[in-house]
Amino acid sequence: MGAQWKVKGKAEAASQRGKLFTKLTREITVSARAGAEPDMNPRLRMAIDAARKASMPKDNIERAIKKGSGVGADSVDYELVTYEGYGPHQVPVIVECLTDNKNRTASDVRVAFRTGQLGSSGAVAWTFDYVGMIEATSDGENDPEEAAIEAGAQDVEIGENNEVLFITEPSDLMSVAGELPNFGIEVQSAKLGYMPKNPVKLEGDALAEAEAFLEKLEAVDDVQNIYVGLDA
Repeated sequence: MGAQWKVKGKAEAASQRGKLFTKLTREITVSARAGAEPDMNPRLRMAIDAARKASMPKDNIERAIKKGSGVGADSVDYELVTYEGYGPHQVPVIVECLTDNKNRTASDVRVAFRTGQLGSSGAVAWTFDYVGMIEATSDGENDPEEAAIEAGAQDVEIGENNEVLFITEPSDLMSVAGELPNFGIEVQSAKLGYMPKNPVKLEGDALAEAEAFLEKLEAVDDVQNIYVGLDA
């Protein structure tokens, strides 16, 4: 389940919790551009569900929806900016940022890439597949592989503690996410993202260098998602 980089450890510290809330808020804000009604906007509905599972206060969620839908004086327009490049030992990386200041974001990302190599658009995208990714948990009774077939997923990766990652065609993401609960699968998140075709295998000091690089990227305020071709 290494399609998307995640910081090690639980987000229990105040700084980690604050960063998580910032990411969730931006996702809700951007999703709300397509409409402020969750029932009519699947992406917004998933973003709100993720925020609730993270125990984000209701007022924060409502403010984020208003910002994105243009209601009130605090409306903000975030833009998706994608960067590509290589980390240490030629590990391919795709970084997605949501920002209201591209110059600031570009500067911060360049600094984080000092121990890697920042490339141009398309530099590493060819080493990934663009897919729908559904993070979920199984009830332990139903077979996730059978659920994947029945719901229309392309592939499934089964992790520890009943964690499951379902891979779909981009156009099938929301329909599969809607079907999975019928087969004992609780959907945690559903998004479009990048899966590495041939992840790089690293160990020892080389792996530590790659992880340190990824943690620097994660620390950039505007970074929303990091996809890495790393098989650790």
